[in-house]
Amino acid sequence: MARRCSTVCLPFDQAGYSEVVSDPSTFRQALGRFFLAMPELFPEGFGQGYRLKESRTSRKLGLTLRRVRLKATGETFTVRPAFALPYMAGWADDASGPLFLRAFGVPFWAIARVFGRDHHYWCRLEVALGRNSVAGTTPRRAGVPEHLLADEHHQPRDGATDYVATTVGAGCCLGAALAQAAGEDDLRAAYGVFKAEAQDVQPGYAPETVSVDGWAATHQAWRWLFPLVALLRCFLHGWLNVRSRGKLNESSVELSEEVWHAYHAPGRRGFAQRLRRLWEWARADVSGAWLLEQVGKLCGRSKEYGRAYAHPGGHRTSNALDRVMRSMNRYFDAGQHLHRSAGACDRHVRAWALLFNYRPWHPAAARANEGWRCPAERANRHRYHDDWRQNLLASSSLGGYRRRIVTPPTP
Repeated sequence: MARRCSTVCLPFDQAGYSEVVSDPSTFRQALGRFFLAMPELFPEGFGQGYRLKESRTSRKLGLTLRRVRLKATGETFTVRPAFALPYMAGWADDASGPLFLRAFGVPFWAIARVFGRDHHYWCRLEVALGRNSVAGTTPRRAGVPEHLLADEHHQPRDGATDYVATTVGAGCCLGAALAQAAGEDDLRAAYGVFKAEAQDVQPGYAPETVSVDGWAATHQAWRWLFPLVALLRCFLHGWLNVRSRGKLNESSVELSEEVWHAYHAPGRRGFAQRLRRLWEWARADVSGAWLLEQVGKLCGRSKEYGRAYAHPGGHRTSNALDRVMRSMNRYFDAGQHLHRSAGACDRHVRAWALLFNYRPWHPAAARANEGWRCPAERANRHRYHDDWRQNLLASSSLGGYRRRIVTPPTP
C-alpha cells in the first residue's frame, strides 16, 4: 500500500502552523514556497495546479490537516506537517529520542520504562517505517548510485535461519529485504524489491557494478535482475579465507604484505603480474598444504578481481558493506533476533535500514563528514529539518515513492 500513499509530508514550522493552515490563502502561499524549494516531495502533476479541499482536525492531537486535489490527475492528497507522526500517533519530538535509541538496539520495554507508553506502541511506531520505500526515501535529492555492494546477512527467526538481502551504496543501506532461503529464486525476489524501488526513483535504472562475494546464487540473482551489470568479486573475502588459518603460520606477516602489495597495483596488467609473483613466492616460502591451496585460489581469480580496473568507481572490497552489516548484526543481536511472521519481520528489517540511514552520527563523525550528520544527509548534501526524525518524515513524503501504480481494473 505504500505505493498508493496519499500523504505529502512537509517541514512546516510548528509554532506558526495553526495560523497557516486556518487561512486558505496563507496555506496556498506556504505550499508554493515548499514546492519551489523541494519539488521532490510533491506528487507528479502538482505543478499544473490544484484545488483546496476540506480540512479536518485530528481527535488524537487536535491538529488540523488539509487535503488538495490535483487538477491534472484528479487525485487527492493529505498535507501533513513533519512534526506530527503518521496516523497522528504522536509528535515527532516525542519519538526522536526513543527511535534514536532503537537504532542501537535498546529494547522496547526499556524505552517504555523511560519514555512512557508501552512497548507495543514503540514497536508499532518503528515497524511502520518499513512501509516506506528504502531506496526512494534515502536518495531524495541524489540519484541512486551506479556502484553498489550486496550480500546476505544470516538472521535467525524463531529457530530457523532467514537471510537479509542487503544492498549498499554511497554509504547508505538502499535495500534490505527478507529471504527465507539463500537460493537463486528467493534472493532474486529479495533483491528485486530494491530494483523496483530504485526504478521508481529513476525509470530504467541499472547499476554499473555490484560488489559481491563468491556465493553463486547471489551472482545469478543480480545477473537476472540486471543483465548488463558488472559483478566485482570482493578481494577482501579472498584474503579472509587465507587469513582464517594462515595467521598461525610463521610466514603470515610477509604473506599479508605480499597480498596487499598485489592489491594496490595501479593497473590490471600489473595486478595480474603481482599475483603471479605472489604465487611463485608462496610455493617457495609458504609451508602448509591448506594455506598454499587458499593462496592458489586467490591468485587463480586474477581475472575476476582484475575486472574492477575497468570500472574505476566500483568497490573492490566489501568494507563499505561490512560497516552497515556490523551495525545490523549488533541491532538484531540486542533484540534477540526476529520473531513471528515473515511479513512483519521484513518490515522490521526495512525500518532498521531507514533508522541506520537517518539517525545522527557521533559529533566527531559529523565533523569528519563536512557537518552532515547521517549517511542520508551526506548522500543528498541536504537536510529538510534540523531534527533528524522530522528530516526522515519529510523524506518519506508519499511513502518515498515518486510514481503511483494504477490499480488494474477488476475483471
